[in-house]
Amino acid sequence: MSQEQDIQTLIRICNQQEKQIESQEKSIRLLEEQLAYMKRMMFGKKSERFVDPNQLSLGLGIEETTPEAQPEPLPKETVQKKNKKRPVRQPIPKDLPRVIEIIDPENLLEGCKKIGEEVSETLEYTPGRLWVRKIVRPKYALPNEAGVVIADMPSLPIPKGNAGASLLAHIAVAKFADHIPFYRLQGILKRSKVTIAESTINSWVTATFKLISPLYDCMVKQTLESGYVQGDETPIPVLTDKKPGSTHQGYHWVYHSPERKAVFFDYNESRGRAAPENILKDFKGTLQTDGYVGYLDMKTNHKIELIACMAHARRYFEKAFDNDPDRAKYALSKIQELYAIERECEKMNNQQRMLMRSERSVPILQEMKKWLWHQDNLHLLPKSYIGKAFTYARNFWEKLSKYTQNGKYRIDNNPVENTIRPVALGRKNYLFAGSHQGAKRAAVIYSFMGTCKLNNIDPYEWMTDVLNRLPDHKANKLHELLPGNWNPRA
Repeated sequence: MSQEQDIQTLIRICNQQEKQIESQEKSIRLLEEQLAYMKRMMFGKKSERFVDPNQLSLGLGIEETTPEAQPEPLPKETVQKKNKKRPVRQPIPKDLPRVIEIIDPENLLEGCKKIGEEVSETLEYTPGRLWVRKIVRPKYALPNEAGVVIADMPSLPIPKGNAGASLLAHIAVAKFADHIPFYRLQGILKRSKVTIAESTINSWVTATFKLISPLYDCMVKQTLESGYVQGDETPIPVLTDKKPGSTHQGYHWVYHSPERKAVFFDYNESRGRAAPENILKDFKGTLQTDGYVGYLDMKTNHKIELIACMAHARRYFEKAFDNDPDRAKYALSKIQELYAIERECEKMNNQQRMLMRSERSVPILQEMKKWLWHQDNLHLLPKSYIGKAFTYARNFWEKLSKYTQNGKYRIDNNPVENTIRPVALGRKNYLFAGSHQGAKRAAVIYSFMGTCKLNNIDPYEWMTDVLNRLPDHKANKLHELLPGNWNPRA
């Protein structure tokens, strides 16, 4: 082999080693990013809100003192302890029922005159207990042997069943709002000296689902008629018959209308595009999502305008803060300014909010867009946290900025994400749904629990009243019973 060939071979080997070293360096940087992020998740702050350390100073122009210039500490005798604020006791609500207990002094002399009184109140609690509604309908014989009369049996949520509306409401709220599995609920009821089989509780939930399903369909229709909804999805493990003992990964697709203060869940076995297509096939308006590909290019009867979520863009940059602090800090500070404007215009109407956004938010977005597209791609590893942040922001920038075009739009998708939290809590308690039909029933009841929360309504009171009224309620007036329209019956 000639000397020239040896040189070429060495050059080729060097080039291969350089590429290998470069690849290893990229892998090391990615692993360092992941390690730093995991450490922060385990030991650091988890809030997504960015706080610039420079903003912690008051900005009074006082220079930071060096250790040598710091004043000597005062003697211990002259150091004054800061006055700790005493906790303020919250007043007991006036509408809670009171049981008055009067305690007179012992051995009270005759002729004493009452001149006043001292009143103290303590909160007490009576554990939930079962009671029996006994319906008695007397029979009367008509005169002249004209027959027998008896009052009609009032409608019950479950015809010929022995579970009343209040018990059905309690079971639904305990499972889908308080996340108590049925076997625990069974034990709680047993403390009231009543043993109810878990299969019976399941059948009652199924009957409740059938009764409120028409009301659910009404809420879905009204929510989508609002013209602006936020969408998200969350997984739910479901037992499957195809492979006994294993679970299938199903999904709750969630849609929230900020204007109507309504949310509904739709269970589907898949996370594919067909799920939102089926729900949104007749939807006209704007859909706000996190950018998941399942919402893109849907085949619907009307064109749907998509807008993105600024909180997701912020989340990407927040993850990159440990490894690329300069660029992450700039992006997070600009997003912080946008959220500060949103907090200022929370109580404005849609027209005022859109005007403020056009005057103050749009210039910030334009400045941020210019910065995003002027960054050097050579220093952005595609798989790094900062690389993913830039990719997300650039790909969805137009959709991220669209919230400024209409005052009813929100800057992010956080409200619909908040409605999904009960599902995550439920997964930790009852682990999985027993069947696909069970997951569909859960979706319906989750919808009403979430909508009651959005409207600051006690879900137990709402469901008890509605289950009593639904059997006799007119089908064309179902909207009156929706949580946003509900007036309790006297």
